[in-house]
Amino acid sequence: MSPRTKGKGASSFGIGTTSVLTETVARVLLLPTVVAAVAILVKGYAQPGDGFAAGVVASLGVMLQHLALGRREAERLAVVRHAPILAGAGLVLSLLVATVPLLLGDPVLTHYPRPGGHVIYLGTLELITPVLFDVGIFLLVFGSVVGTMNAFARTISEEQEYAGPGDSGLEYEE
Repeated sequence: MSPRTKGKGASSFGIGTTSVLTETVARVLLLPTVVAAVAILVKGYAQPGDGFAAGVVASLGVMLQHLALGRREAERLAVVRHAPILAGAGLVLSLLVATVPLLLGDPVLTHYPRPGGHVIYLGTLELITPVLFDVGIFLLVFGSVVGTMNAFARTISEEQEYAGPGDSGLEYEE
């Protein structure tokens, strides 16, 4: 296996080469990472685990795409391109779940349906407001981390593109 050169598929974070094996493993691991994040999200409302941890796990899968495949290839994923929208949607959803009870005369973050009320089920998952809140936090964390990471990758990539020939980017060389 021959390493690929920077610019074809290498990372925007300064790693010089990637192999076909590294790229393949990164592509294969994206779906299991997302599945693990969804499992953490679903488990979170009843047991330890939550939207924050799920957002971090899912964003690690996308970060692996950035590192192994490079910024341009990672930006082909819709979640990378729309990360700021996901973060905004998560923020709005979480704020709505937290503040709508105030409009109904209840304390902040009151759970609905009330104890003893009719609960809607999706399989074994109870669709209650804590689940919506966790989904909002997941979207907020995932969108923020992926958006920030993509902004860093874009900045580094642009600096490398504008550097002149022979410019290593280091001010002090020994």
